[in-house]
Amino acid sequence: MYSNVDFIQKGVKVSQRYIALGEDVQPGFSLKEAVYREDKLVLYHFKPQDRTPLSAPILIVYALVNRPYIADLEAGRSFIDNLLKLGLDIYLIDWGYPSRGDRWLTLDDYINGYLNNCVDIVCNRHNLDRLNVLGICQGGTFSLCYAALYPHKVNTLITMAAPVDFHRQEGLLNIWGGAASGQQAIDVDLLVEVFGNVPGSFLSATFLMLKPFQLGVQKYVDLLELIDHDDKLLTFFRMEKWISDSPDQAGEAFRQFIKDFYQGNKLIQGTVELGGKTVNLKNISMPVLNIYAEQDHLVPPASSLALGQYISSEDYTVCNFPVGHIGLYVSSKVQSNLPPTIAEWIQARP
Repeated sequence: MYSNVDFIQKGVKVSQRYIALGEDVQPGFSLKEAVYREDKLVLYHFKPQDRTPLSAPILIVYALVNRPYIADLEAGRSFIDNLLKLGLDIYLIDWGYPSRGDRWLTLDDYINGYLNNCVDIVCNRHNLDRLNVLGICQGGTFSLCYAALYPHKVNTLITMAAPVDFHRQEGLLNIWGGAASGQQAIDVDLLVEVFGNVPGSFLSATFLMLKPFQLGVQKYVDLLELIDHDDKLLTFFRMEKWISDSPDQAGEAFRQFIKDFYQGNKLIQGTVELGGKTVNLKNISMPVLNIYAEQDHLVPPASSLALGQYISSEDYTVCNFPVGHIGLYVSSKVQSNLPPTIAEWIQARP
């Protein structure tokens, strides 16, 4: 245990190290270039590490919440870099930071608009009719909707920690969303009416309260042991930057996601409507790789595993890892196994 003096002294040293490390704290590792922009969205292409990529490109679709650089955090903890090393060609959608002018964007705008445009851009750049789509977390849910609406444009579909059945009671986030209890725990209409765009700080605080002691106290106590280890400090600071870097959420899109997915559980019921089209998961007949984290407190494994019940694909593979939600992207142990698993799976399905 630390005395009050020791605790304060170590805290001061941590602050000094943060200042001294300066720009090195900035996350993001792999070389990339912007190949398409639309409103706040930027589509990035990562510099291939093989002149002849081994398969059709992969388009990574991340969640609207937080920033996608968690998948490319730093050397040794970069999911994207490890895929590049295996000869894969990677594109990534960065949704950007919505402003007040984006208040009325809907899920239709994001999926039938932005996401579909990015798919077309990548396909046109490579003279292809379809590509591989990899959706992470909420981006996995978006990718499922997209694959159901545009199956002819998706060669293979990979979902990582993607919520599918939002009424699984294992997840506290589901309960707060009002799904598990069958009641409206969150008045999302009032939330959007008051804020317009839902503040990223509000969502960050919500995620923190899922594990208040571990995320709000214990990790900072543990931090004091890292003072003399700059490499570990840098990882911690980069993670903290990512955790606090939560974009605001476009009000209408947030409202629809909470109501249709968390509260209505419409994805598995086949009643989600986007742009006048109904999302039917049975339309997903392409090969699917469903990856989940065994210790995920944000997306319960049961929520992801439900996918197999609702798609029609005869080529369906499930893969799991003994980590939490974020561990899928940053755990050094997982990074030695997950990217090869994805690469081998894709290469077996040209």
